[in-house]
Amino acid sequence: MDQKILSLAAEKTADRLQKFLQTLKEDDLANLLQNQAVKGKAAGALLRAIFKGFPCSEEAGALRRLKIYSCCVQLLESGDLQKEVASEIIGLLMLEVHNFPGALLVELASEFVDAVKQGNLTNGKSLELLPIIFTALATKKENLAYGKGELSGEECKKQLINTLCSGRDVPLTAEEVEIVVEKVLTMFSKLNLQEIPPLVYQLLVLSSKGSRKKVLEGIIAFFNKLDTQHSEEQSGDELLDFVTVPSGELRHVEGTIILHIVFAIKLDCELGRELLKLLKAGQQGDFSSNICPFSIALFLSVTRIQRFEEQVFDLLKSLVIKSFKDLQLLQGSKFLQDLVPHRCCVSTMILEVVKNSVHSWDHVTQGLVELGFILMDSYGPKKILDGKTIEASSGLSRMPNQHACKLGANILLETFKIHEMIRQEILEQVLNRVVTRGSSPITHFIDLLSDIIMYSPLVLQSCSSKVTETFDYLSFLPLQTVQGLMKAVQPLLKVSLSIRDSLILVLRKAMFARQLDARKSAVAGFLLLLKNFKVLGSLSSSQCSQSIGISQVHVDVHSRYNSVANETFCLEIMDSLRRCLGQQADVRLMLYEGFYDVLRRNSQLANSIMQTLLSQLKQFYEPEPDMLPPLKLEACILTQGDQISLQEPLDCLLCCIQHCLAWYKSRVMPLQQKEEEEEEEGFYQDLDDMLESITSRMIKSELEDFELDKSADFSQSTGIGIKNNICAFLVMGVCEVLIEYNFSVSNFSKNKFEDVLSLFMCYKELSDILNEKAGKGKTKMANKTNDSFLSMKFVSDLLTALFRDSTQSHEESLSVLRSSNEFMRYAVSVALQKVQQLKEMGHVSGPDGKNPEKVFQNLCDITRVLLWRYTSIPTSVEESGKKEKGKSISLLCLEGLQKIFSVVQQFYQPKIHQFLRALDATDKEEEVEVSVTQRAAFQIRQFQRSLLNILSSQEEDFNSKEALLLVTVLSNLSKLLEPSSTQFVQMLSWTTKICKENSWEDASFCKGLMNLLFSLHVLCKSPVTLLRDLSQDIHGHLGDIDQDVEVEKTNHFAVVNLRTAAPTVCLLLLSQAEKVLEEVDWLITKLKGQVSQEIIPEEASSQATLPNHPIEKAIIIQLGTLLTFFHELVQTALPSGSCVDTLLKDLCKMYTILTALVRYYLQVCQHSRGIPKNMEKLVKLSGSHLTPLCYSFISYIQNKKSNSLKHTGEKKKEKTAAGPTAMARALRETKPIPNLIFAIEQYEKFLIHLSKRSKVNLMQHIKLSTSRDFKIKGNILDMVLQEDEDEDEEGTASEHEGQNKEPAKKKRKK
Repeated sequence: MDQKILSLAAEKTADRLQKFLQTLKEDDLANLLQNQAVKGKAAGALLRAIFKGFPCSEEAGALRRLKIYSCCVQLLESGDLQKEVASEIIGLLMLEVHNFPGALLVELASEFVDAVKQGNLTNGKSLELLPIIFTALATKKENLAYGKGELSGEECKKQLINTLCSGRDVPLTAEEVEIVVEKVLTMFSKLNLQEIPPLVYQLLVLSSKGSRKKVLEGIIAFFNKLDTQHSEEQSGDELLDFVTVPSGELRHVEGTIILHIVFAIKLDCELGRELLKLLKAGQQGDFSSNICPFSIALFLSVTRIQRFEEQVFDLLKSLVIKSFKDLQLLQGSKFLQDLVPHRCCVSTMILEVVKNSVHSWDHVTQGLVELGFILMDSYGPKKILDGKTIEASSGLSRMPNQHACKLGANILLETFKIHEMIRQEILEQVLNRVVTRGSSPITHFIDLLSDIIMYSPLVLQSCSSKVTETFDYLSFLPLQTVQGLMKAVQPLLKVSLSIRDSLILVLRKAMFARQLDARKSAVAGFLLLLKNFKVLGSLSSSQCSQSIGISQVHVDVHSRYNSVANETFCLEIMDSLRRCLGQQADVRLMLYEGFYDVLRRNSQLANSIMQTLLSQLKQFYEPEPDMLPPLKLEACILTQGDQISLQEPLDCLLCCIQHCLAWYKSRVMPLQQKEEEEEEEGFYQDLDDMLESITSRMIKSELEDFELDKSADFSQSTGIGIKNNICAFLVMGVCEVLIEYNFSVSNFSKNKFEDVLSLFMCYKELSDILNEKAGKGKTKMANKTNDSFLSMKFVSDLLTALFRDSTQSHEESLSVLRSSNEFMRYAVSVALQKVQQLKEMGHVSGPDGKNPEKVFQNLCDITRVLLWRYTSIPTSVEESGKKEKGKSISLLCLEGLQKIFSVVQQFYQPKIHQFLRALDATDKEEEVEVSVTQRAAFQIRQFQRSLLNILSSQEEDFNSKEALLLVTVLSNLSKLLEPSSTQFVQMLSWTTKICKENSWEDASFCKGLMNLLFSLHVLCKSPVTLLRDLSQDIHGHLGDIDQDVEVEKTNHFAVVNLRTAAPTVCLLLLSQAEKVLEEVDWLITKLKGQVSQEIIPEEASSQATLPNHPIEKAIIIQLGTLLTFFHELVQTALPSGSCVDTLLKDLCKMYTILTALVRYYLQVCQHSRGIPKNMEKLVKLSGSHLTPLCYSFISYIQNKKSNSLKHTGEKKKEKTAAGPTAMARALRETKPIPNLIFAIEQYEKFLIHLSKRSKVNLMQHIKLSTSRDFKIKGNILDMVLQEDEDEDEEGTASEHEGQNKEPAKKKRKK
């Protein structure tokens, strides 16, 4: 039969073929075709013949063709056909599709769609035909029956696509693409996790035709939701089946999809731009939808595409800093906390990405590393000034910058831990920055390096070459960097012999380098080796990191040193260090400061160290017992031509000896056996004897013996003066060292305490002479009374003995020291100096000064004593006794407390509870745990009582400095109170009461008190009502700009009075108003972002029925109350200067923010939402209560200026040289006025737009001012010009007269 059909098809006409085919049944024909196709015999030729026999021009033929198509589709889907046969059949079917009439095309397409929906197309081969059917359908112009109605071919295609939702190769309109995308995105949640990547790939291909934003948003939102579900519960009933997969599988799928998207962006740059727009939108508005761990990973992967790299990093960087700034803004304002729910911080998301990247996200890790370094480079500490690190930005922005820098370090550290491949690069980049950025502070990189090495020293053995290469640059790096670097690499020295050896070589070279810093670096390095030599080659359990395995410890076994080698090695280093004792004073100083730590860590070196110190001291010690003075000060000073400098820091040498000796006596000697050689003990006896001898002879010596009496020259301009200064400081240092030595060995002996007092008197006498001489000079002598040599532990013990020791047996001897007020004041002032040093540098000088634990313990002890002294002997009691020069001891104690509370919060935040517990007078262990708030409240009550006592004193007895210190202490302590606690509320009401009832006319005290009030108030609620009340008080005290108006005095707060109202309180209120405006601006920006993300019109229109947005309502209330605040101030007769300038700037901000709100409502009106009634009221209030008064205020300022110019007219003519300065000042003062007028006009312009769009007449309450319009009136102009001419004539006449008198004036000036 098949042969017959083929032979008939070969004829020129198709008549016989048609007749023959019509005789055949449909099933027979279908079976014939199926058999031929399966056998692979001439199926294509048979199909051509059948198509020739059933032309589409006849209805019957077209219908039979439709059946053949259905049969072929089933054949293709069966999977029984060879690949070539299937391709041939599809090709023939495609060619013939266009011949179908429209109605049958709709039927054929509908069959396909049904088959797809029912899942009958298992093979999917026949789907290649579907785009061709849709294309043919779109060309049919006639109306076709579809469903219950008739549609054109194009519309039918749309409906079918909507039903089917495929069409990759189908030419779709933007609207159709959107329908397809929406359908596919809704399918995600119904699919198996592994099926999503191919579907995403197809979706991305489709997105090239449009709807890119929707595709990206849909993918990000889906995986964000999936991540959230996964993190909430790894597995459980609440989750869908596909979510309960191992997190690894989910991460791998996410990684694949990120790769698909990046690949698509490489081919379609527009998709990349859409992704950037999403990132920008996430920055501006509420980023919870677009910014999530998945999207951040995607952004980081996109950085591998060069054209997007810089933009993405810039956006991510600004996203991080904005996130931290927002967090800071929220933490500082209860008003914002109540309105905006706490959201996940970007830093948490980025660290989540680092954690997820362990699942083969290699395409993300490079971006993570770059982002980490970008954050550290951009937001680390910026420049060095006088050796101190200065933050690039001051004030509030400092904290976000620090957090951003820390985040960068965390990203790098966590990435280092997870990804082995990237470790080498991270380490190289960190070390490169340490070496190349010598001039800028790199502490953050050194801290990161230290963390990396501490994580696992042995992992870094593979990178040892890079570390040793860095050592070559040690001689050229600043000392601080070298010390930090060596401290960081110290764990490596324990596990790598090669690193240790290369370091020693470098240090030996540096020891003889030309540069002083290089030699100091060598000393620092050797001291570090001495401190840690015991553990070289052996890992102590505390330093083992988790990743150190058996194989790593095996490496270490080969580099162990036995104790003999250890000792030899250390003594060798000691020999090298002895050579330093012949070098400059700075190098010796480092050595003396380091020896104590070495001795404490390694007592076996005691003999070597003490012998070295003894032999050094002997060079400057007078052995004759009667010789005065006991020290050769001349030998300590080096004279080279005109240059005179310190050669031997003798005071530091003695200080080092004293501390080493004290430690040795207390720790080593009690453990020593009796049979030990007596010769060795001789060293310690010799040192003791020498210190005793120096003490007794120093007391006998007069200042004349040192040639340092009052007649001596101390000027810095002469050689003798410089030499005398150096000697004076050495003597003072020696006195301090001996004071500590004698006190520590005294065992409360009266004679020893008398020696201490005598030494102090010598110190005091010299100090007074220096201060007196410095006072006469132009400058104070570089404040060289620098760091006291007293150790912090000694200061703590001394203060405790002076003020708190009530032991009967100590009474008599302590009375010697207590009898001298000067000595007690000196002890407290040294404590203050130590606290100040801690505040500036983070550590103190002297032994254990860099040990945070010991410093904290000493700080607690000192605070306890100062607190007791201040509360038990108030300043008023002390000062009423005898009037002495300088501050009273109680006031010094209070100053110390104020500094300490500040320092503890800065450096010991986690230990605040421990600190407050240490201050408690009752040392008993409490059974019930007392909270920080309760303890802080107890201390606050003590200081409140002290402040009330001062405030209740007579006006002449009012101590303003003490009152201000107390307010500062209360401010520091109030930060420890929980804002939700009753203690906080009590503190706020107490402060409010003080402000309302006390009217001291002291500007600084008033400012401190008001700052305290506002800092407390903002943590409870917004301070706008407070601002309004205070502005009414200012208006009442200063009067109105219209002198005829009498202002009613409100007196809400007595602290506001004629003396403090301006500029003190006024400027403070304006700065608070600025903060409120900043918060409101932040909220408006947030709302704008949300409105721009409300894409779907149905949602927006449904919102019109909702009540007012709570944020909108809050904004309007804030602005309304602020408006009344400004309403009061613009009517106030403020003095010219800062108050007026700041007020004009803030008014300008007020109008700018009102404009921003109006523009927000313009956006809202597009979404068919009206404007709320309270917004209308706000506009009305601004029109009636603010704008007209602003113009009156401007007129008032200008009149005031013109009057003042008239008064100073003649003076200005005399002072022509001051012209440019006066011009600059005039420009500065007049600049805010046009800015304000422009801001008002902008506000009114957008109000007009809003009125049109909202169909509400908002302009009915706004009177457009006419003061800006002008018209030249000829008669008035003539009068003014005439007056000017007259003035000029008078002026020239007076100049001629004044010429003769000018020299006389100059004489009078002399």
